[in-house]
This record gives sequence, structure tokens and C-alpha cells, in this order.
Amino acid sequence: MSSLLLRLSIGILMLCAALEMALLSNMVYWLHYTAGGAFQILYHNTSFSLHGKPVGLLVNQGHTSNGAAGTAFVAVGLGGIVALSLRKRIGGGGGTGGSGFAKGFYFTWLTLTCLNALLSIVALIYTFLLTATHAGQSIDLSLASKLDNHPYPNYVAYPDLLWTPENWFSAVLELDFVDAGVRRDHGVRSAVFCIMLRRW
Repeated sequence: MSSLLLRLSIGILMLCAALEMALLSNMVYWLHYTAGGAFQILYHNTSFSLHGKPVGLLVNQGHTSNGAAGTAFVAVGLGGIVALSLRKRIGGGGGTGGSGFAKGFYFTWLTLTCLNALLSIVALIYTFLLTATHAGQSIDLSLASKLDNHPYPNYVAYPDLLWTPENWFSAVLELDFVDAGVRRDHGVRSAVFCIMLRRW
């Protein structure tokens, strides 16, 4: 029964890790190919171009989370499947090379599992703290409207403050777009939702 629960737990862990990596990949793709453009923003009866990403965009929390999720999927998940398959040999081989290898692999996997648990906890705390630290920030429209932004490669990114992707695009959603459909058509609202979901 305990072995079945352990296998089930590993399956759930691998599913969660795969979902985390998928959400991170989606965020990276969106940041490069959609947010790398510009948004047309209304301000004082006129409009200006706001580059999709600020100068101070913080992405280290994404790398940390991706490392934790990747390690969980490969070392803990796939390694766990092998370790549990070999576990029945522990103590049953009378000290033979096969049982010695199985025992060594199993305890190596346990060590990696503990280390990955620590990494995952650190990544979770780091992501939440970083997001909370920059929560409530807003974009200074008087500054942004004077940046004279142009299409890539002559873009001028918003220079003020440091931003996580979640904080930045949440602030962008508060602005008045020339085309209100951009929120939907460019996936800004859904991107913010995916970024928030990834954090959890």
C-alpha cells in the first residue's frame, strides 16, 4: 500500500513539474514574441508607444523555478520510478552487486529528493517575496510618454523601477489602450493569469 501511494505521489509530482515547466515556457515565449513589441497607450488626449518590457525586468525567479521543476521531473520523478523498481532488490540479494547497486541508487535518489524539496521551497519563497516586494507599483505615464519609443531595434524601454513579469503586466493592464481589444488579442490578461498560476 505504501509503495502504491509513493508511486502515485511521484506521478502527481511529475505532473505538477511538467505543468510548471509548460507555464514557464509559455511565459518565456510570450515575453520574447509578443511582449517584445509595443503597446499603444492613451494619455492626455493623445497616444504614445510603450515598449512591452521594461529595462528592469526581473527574471531570475523564473530560472530558479524552472530549475526546481526540471530537477523534480527528472531526478525525483524519473529517478524515483527507477529507484522504486530496484528497491525490491534491497536486502534480497545477500550482498550481491545487484542489491548493492539498487541500495546505492535508492539512497542517492532519496538524497536528491530532499535537496530538490529544499530547492523547491526556496524557489517558492523567493518568487512570492520578490512579487510581494514590487506589488502595487504603477507606470509613470508622464515619463513613459516622453521616451520616444520606436519599433525594434530602436526601442526605448521604460527605465523606472524594477519589475517582475507579473507586476509589470498587471500595471500595463491598468493603462488605457488605444485599442481595448489588445488586452484580449495580444493575450495580456491571459499572460498575467498564467504567470500568477505559475507562481502557485
